[in-house]
Amino acid sequence: MISLLIVDDEKIIRRGLQSVIERQLPNQFSYRFAENGQEALELLRLEPADIMFTDIRMPIMDGLELLEQLQDDPVKPEVILLSGYNDFVYAQKAIRCAVKDYLIKPVKLDELFAILERLMLEIRMREERADTAGDEARISAAELVTLYLTQKDVGDAITPDEAGLSWLDAGYTLGLLMRRGGGAQTSGADAASFRDQIAELLQGHIDWMLTRDGVGGTIVIARDPEIFYQLAERWKLRESEPQLRIAISDAVQGIEQIRWAYSQAKQTLKYGLLLPELDVLEYTGVIHERNEQHVVPVESIRRILNLIGMGRGDEIKQLLDQILDVRMISSCEIGYLERISQLLNEELFDKLFHIYGYKALDLLRSHANVGHIGNFDRLEDYYIATWQLLDRLDRFIPDWREKAPAEQNTMQKVIAYLQTHYADDLNMAVVSNHFSLNYSYFSQAFQEYSGESFSSYVRRLRLEKAKELLVTSDLKVYEISEQVGFENVKHFTRKFKDTEGITALEFRNQRRQMIEPRMP
Repeated sequence: MISLLIVDDEKIIRRGLQSVIERQLPNQFSYRFAENGQEALELLRLEPADIMFTDIRMPIMDGLELLEQLQDDPVKPEVILLSGYNDFVYAQKAIRCAVKDYLIKPVKLDELFAILERLMLEIRMREERADTAGDEARISAAELVTLYLTQKDVGDAITPDEAGLSWLDAGYTLGLLMRRGGGAQTSGADAASFRDQIAELLQGHIDWMLTRDGVGGTIVIARDPEIFYQLAERWKLRESEPQLRIAISDAVQGIEQIRWAYSQAKQTLKYGLLLPELDVLEYTGVIHERNEQHVVPVESIRRILNLIGMGRGDEIKQLLDQILDVRMISSCEIGYLERISQLLNEELFDKLFHIYGYKALDLLRSHANVGHIGNFDRLEDYYIATWQLLDRLDRFIPDWREKAPAEQNTMQKVIAYLQTHYADDLNMAVVSNHFSLNYSYFSQAFQEYSGESFSSYVRRLRLEKAKELLVTSDLKVYEISEQVGFENVKHFTRKFKDTEGITALEFRNQRRQMIEPRMP
């Protein structure tokens, strides 16, 4: 798996990013988390990461300082910078630190996934090149096909004739292979082992080749499409292995048609959800005469949102039965089901997370596979998993509503305590112990109540008190820093300028000029 490190001082951002990525790109990443740059640096020194998302503004060590610290490391992650501030100065600094991309909060999901898919391709191609470096003096036939699939301009690559692929001119079929229940094949030992097993079963046939698609998928190209049916039958004899599913294109000619054939096979593979009884799915047979015009039931999905937590499970199930009506879906092209899945995420699960925060997130994470239909081999399995999640949410929300008033009362007391003790040596452990609350629970509850993390709230409160003292007193900056609870004046001055855009002294002079009476 590709290793992903998410660095942000807000847990809701860290876990929220994991949730949406896992839903769109399931089983592709292993995740680690850090609350600040220092913690991230320690994690990276223990074990490098392939990709790192990092916020800019964090306590202890911010994102830009983290990037500067990483510059001399021999192994650095691909970095995507996150910020709630569209500030060109930060972007300039990030570019100097070789940041791959820059996303503004709230992150747009299409931009997020586009960046991730591009980086996944780059990482896997790099790994695959490293695996074969030095083994061959020139590009093999399989690598040439991968180049045609993944790059618009093949450049100076060898020709099909030089690679022994002239037989493609007479016509061929492309098959995309996967093991059921395993999702797309990924790079590494597991994918390599899968390809080895396929190659073993194809021994004895002529005019075929085995290759990769650049994103972890396994491809077989064959002159005779009957090979795919024979392969499926031979695979069935391996009792310990999950069933094999193969999606094949129409017959095409010439290596120039490789992308078209691959796009057909990739689209066809999605229909395995609707046709679980088939081991081999043919493009023409699957796509033929499917309804592309049916209207997605948006209002029914929104009605489920309104019913969740009302104790009306029968109505929710009836609506879900209508939304995922197998007769309707089986007659439509796969994009109809993909759109339903997307809307269930956006109009239902995402909104429930927005309303109920961490508590709902924990429940949603335990059913993360519902977020993407590609996690299922059958539509029936997707329906069952979706209903189980809706049923649990329907029973969870009334309990949450009963507890909410008591929680709000406690959080009101916490806020009042912070307003009085902001200058003390505060941290979440101290405050949660003072109110006899579990540390993890306190972190989540405070975020939900205040709309920001504990550290962000305390920092903002201290800065507000400092601004009052700058205007109303003649205390020196370092004295104000101490009085409002900052650990040192350097930290205070940096945070003040980051927040206000000017220094503390400039702020004092500016505000005093505004309130001084003008001379006649």
